[in-house]
Amino acid sequence: MSNETQNINTAPKGKTPARGFVLIVDDEEQNRTLLHDPLEACGYEVEEAENGLDALQKIEARLPDVVLLDLMMPKMDGFEVCRRLKNDAQTAHIPILMITALSERKERLKGIESGANDFLNKPVDLQDVILRVGNAVHTKHLHDQLQAEQKKSELLLLNILPKPIADRIKKGETNIADSHADVTVLLADLVGFTTLSNHMEPREIVQLLNEIFSNFDVLVESQGLEKIKTIGDAYMVAGNISIPRPDHTEAIADLAIDLHEEIQRLDRQYDTSLQIRIGICTGPVIAGVIGYKKFAYDIWGETVNLACRLETTGQAGKIHVSESTYERLKDKYLFEKPHRINAKGQGDLPAYWLGRRLGDTTVIGAHEHVAA
Repeated sequence: MSNETQNINTAPKGKTPARGFVLIVDDEEQNRTLLHDPLEACGYEVEEAENGLDALQKIEARLPDVVLLDLMMPKMDGFEVCRRLKNDAQTAHIPILMITALSERKERLKGIESGANDFLNKPVDLQDVILRVGNAVHTKHLHDQLQAEQKKSELLLLNILPKPIADRIKKGETNIADSHADVTVLLADLVGFTTLSNHMEPREIVQLLNEIFSNFDVLVESQGLEKIKTIGDAYMVAGNISIPRPDHTEAIADLAIDLHEEIQRLDRQYDTSLQIRIGICTGPVIAGVIGYKKFAYDIWGETVNLACRLETTGQAGKIHVSESTYERLKDKYLFEKPHRINAKGQGDLPAYWLGRRLGDTTVIGAHEHVAA
């Protein structure tokens, strides 16, 4: 290696050379070697491709941080390789440095039109190559970091809001409030959790509640329903809001049964005696986003209020449903005979204890159920 190359490859004392993955594309081995060795000595991982098609295959297998691309090659020239990479969303952000012996203005304009980020002239100046590759790799790494942070932000947003609502907010929409004429709302409350938590360390309380609600989240997602929120040890779900589902009432009923079974499973696993009390109501709701700095997605209306009332007047281990919900399910599930509850602002209303689906052997609660 020449003294000039050795000087280029020697980093200043105390500094670490920039690192990255460089793909060199040239049909002449001598040219590839001329670039390969100095870049590798500077700490870059380097791979070679002997033509445009070979380059595209290698990029598909692994994305480089920068591509050094010769223009004049057989089978597929550098312009076409560059054009294909820049037209693909997966590779458009990769910096491409075109290496050419052509000095014609029109050739450079063609390269810019193809999407080239920079140019290197033949014969190459190795100092120039090292500096430009370093800048290109640094830019690529900044882009990757930005993408990673953006992905984290989007995941955090999706943990707070349903995806359709999150998409609307990202597009700049504010004051989101929608009317939904036909929704089924479920409110579940853990019975015995407060007493149990009095005998547990704070960390253990949070860990157990997190496991319970995380398992609930999986069941909700499997039914194509939407978790609205948790309130202490209570859990709210709705069907047919931002995720359309014509059979949302049945899906909520099946979820309620699954939630009971999940609590029973956890009781056996941890030797606890938790139970769950559930209220379900079907009808219209208003859904929207509230707050400015700590916003939240929520639902309101008489349907929500009645679901809450059914939960609070319910019994541990049982599923309490409104008449509107009963009418949707009476031909497919077993129910106890109706009773009446007092609902604030609505007077005495009929309510029902939901049992198993007809043909199923699952037992819900302690009472016998009869066909409607």
